[in-house]
Amino acid sequence: GADCLSLSLPCREKSGCAAAPALNLGDLDLTTDEFILDEVDIHIQANLEDDLVKEALRTRMEGMLSSFQSDLSSISSEIQTLQQQSVSMNLRLKNRQAVRSQLSQLVDELVVPSTMISPVTEQEFLEQLHELNSKINYAKELSFRETLACSDIQDIVDRLKIKAVSKIREFILQKIYSFRKPMTNYQIPQNTLLKYRFFYQFLLANERTVAKEIRDEYVDTMSKIYFSYFKSYSSRLLKVQYEDVADKDDLMGVEDTPSLKSRNTIFTLGQRGAVLSPAELEGPILIPHTAQRGDSRYPYETLFRSQHYALLDNGCREFLFLSDFFMVAGNSALDLFNSIMGKTLSMFLKNLSTYLSDCYDSIAVFLCIHIILRFRAITVKRNIPALDKYWEAVLELLWPRFELILEMNIQSIRNTDPQKLGVLDTRPHYITRRYAEFSSAVVSINQTFPNERTNALLGQLQVEVENFVLKMAAEFPSRRDQLIFLINNYDMMLGVLMERAADDSKEVEGFQQLLLARTQEFIEEILSPPFGGMIAFVKESEALMEKGQLDKLRNDEARITQLVRGFSSSWKQSVEALSQDVMRSFTNFKNGTSIIQGALTQLIQYYHGFHKVLSQPTFRSLAVRSELINLHHLMVEVKKHKPNF
Repeated sequence: GADCLSLSLPCREKSGCAAAPALNLGDLDLTTDEFILDEVDIHIQANLEDDLVKEALRTRMEGMLSSFQSDLSSISSEIQTLQQQSVSMNLRLKNRQAVRSQLSQLVDELVVPSTMISPVTEQEFLEQLHELNSKINYAKELSFRETLACSDIQDIVDRLKIKAVSKIREFILQKIYSFRKPMTNYQIPQNTLLKYRFFYQFLLANERTVAKEIRDEYVDTMSKIYFSYFKSYSSRLLKVQYEDVADKDDLMGVEDTPSLKSRNTIFTLGQRGAVLSPAELEGPILIPHTAQRGDSRYPYETLFRSQHYALLDNGCREFLFLSDFFMVAGNSALDLFNSIMGKTLSMFLKNLSTYLSDCYDSIAVFLCIHIILRFRAITVKRNIPALDKYWEAVLELLWPRFELILEMNIQSIRNTDPQKLGVLDTRPHYITRRYAEFSSAVVSINQTFPNERTNALLGQLQVEVENFVLKMAAEFPSRRDQLIFLINNYDMMLGVLMERAADDSKEVEGFQQLLLARTQEFIEEILSPPFGGMIAFVKESEALMEKGQLDKLRNDEARITQLVRGFSSSWKQSVEALSQDVMRSFTNFKNGTSIIQGALTQLIQYYHGFHKVLSQPTFRSLAVRSELINLHHLMVEVKKHKPNF
């Protein structure tokens, strides 16, 4: 009921108090209806108050959030502004740095120290010259861009350039003039100039007139120095040449005379070929006054080698200096070289032409040709083309003269009259000896630098010599003496050739064939007197055997008996006499021995053939067969007659 009704009222305070105790309606002095109404009012009022509080709180929160949103917008705007400022500052910094770099370089290049071109030493001057050259080039570059600052230093740079040019001109001309002093080794000042090649490079870039003046002065000075040196050297060299030289009558086909005998080097190489050996070819040049003091004399080719090695050495060095110091290459370098050496080279050619016009020493000319061929190969190896045209000009003088002298010798042999050459002699003839010495000399030299022109001329000479030997042989009345003469001459020529020429050279092979053919013929010739009957019988029988007609000789028993008994009784004496005759006939002991061995071998072959013929059925019943010498026994006995070395 109402008496025990109790209501729980909400606490008025939201916080900071304990829960209100339950209101017991029985404790109140109120009627139930009044109480309920009052309580409802209280409750409603409390709810209204709560709503107001909430509203106030929401309004306050909205204000705070709006303020925060406004602050955030402001911060974002400020960040954006800062970013823009940062980008702008970075760009300005880069621009300033770029400008500073260019301006710094410009200022550095444009600043000209007051101490420039006032050197204490040549090395300092060289360093300052490099710096000045750099500033001149930079000023030119700026002037093309119309840089205003350039005009501020142009006058200073021009004055320094004039000062530098003056000092360079004085320095280089002083070095060039020092070449002219007597006994000066011009290579020393040349090497000094090479260390300062930038001086000329500076002149060429900044003052071409002075550069040309220096170049012309150098050309004029060195041209005179080389001409004077080589003119003096060449004339002094000729004073140590052999006085006894060949003349136009000293030819292969002329009669042997005392004067020709004394000039034994005309057709003989001897030690003259040593001039082509690497050690001597590039050896030290001759010192004429030293040679004169020692009373030494030299053949022309030795003087020619010395003169041209000096030219090669100086020419190569000069060409390299010109290319390096004057900075020239190709045709420009060749033209500059010729302007210096041209006068000297012309003098050399003129002197050579004069010498050759009266020269009849073919070996000297041929050695000079090969000296030039080797020197040309050296310059090619060094990659120095400066002397190429000169080498060709020298060869164009030497080759025709060599060919002319050789043709004169060929003609002299062709025109030789055997009847005017004195007493006949089977020993080697002096003309064939001259040919052998000369041919071996030319062939041995030519093998190193083969030349078809030389081979053709030697071929003509060989034909004429072979014809000459045959003409001389025909003067002997007997074939035996003719063969001895031919074999002696062929053997001598072959021996001389093989000392120097290769075994497979045309000359060696040609004379080997001739010698073999004549030797075989001579062996038949010397076997004929003592053994001719047996040899003729064997040849006749073998010919009939091939035809199956050996029975035609059935009735020759008396002839066969005579041959068998005659050989058995006299072969030893005949072989002994034959051996002695051969050794007396041939000047070359080795060749004579070879001929005897060949003759004995041939004799055994003939006797073997004699045995074979008599063993045929036609002659098998002949009693005289038992008197034949045993072939093996004969070979043993024959060996006893072989001459020993």
